[in-house]
Amino acid sequence: MIAEKIHFLKQEYLRLLEKTDPETKAAWGKMNFQQMLEHMSDSFRIANGKDPHRLYTPVEAVEKYKAFAMSDKPFKENTKNALLADEPALLRNAKPEQALTELQLEINDFFNVFESEPGKTITNPIFGDLNFKEWIQLLHKHAIHHLKQFGINT
Repeated sequence: MIAEKIHFLKQEYLRLLEKTDPETKAAWGKMNFQQMLEHMSDSFRIANGKDPHRLYTPVEAVEKYKAFAMSDKPFKENTKNALLADEPALLRNAKPEQALTELQLEINDFFNVFESEPGKTITNPIFGDLNFKEWIQLLHKHAIHHLKQFGINT
């Protein structure tokens, strides 16, 4: 199962995004397509350690939150991320193509970090310290959530 998720994140995810019209409207939420791409770059940047975060979730809730992250239960539509503002972040890339390039870089860096340090854990501010397999599970779940948001079939 983990091998399929790794393959998806390395090989299929960007291809699906590249084939999507950047003007595609979201089925829910306030982000446009490019904001979602940049949001996913931010998620991979946390996962690859370039944007370190301390734990935001109360320690006593981490086990429950992490159990959800590791489950096959999807994120619900309009799931509120406590770390994000009510309005989407301003765009930092001029074009969606640049946001896709940035996302590819962050994905590559994620895999490179864990290939060079296989036992490494990196803190997710909501779900706690995650190892490679746990990050794969969470990133895959997160990617699928946003693909569904924009009606992109996997």
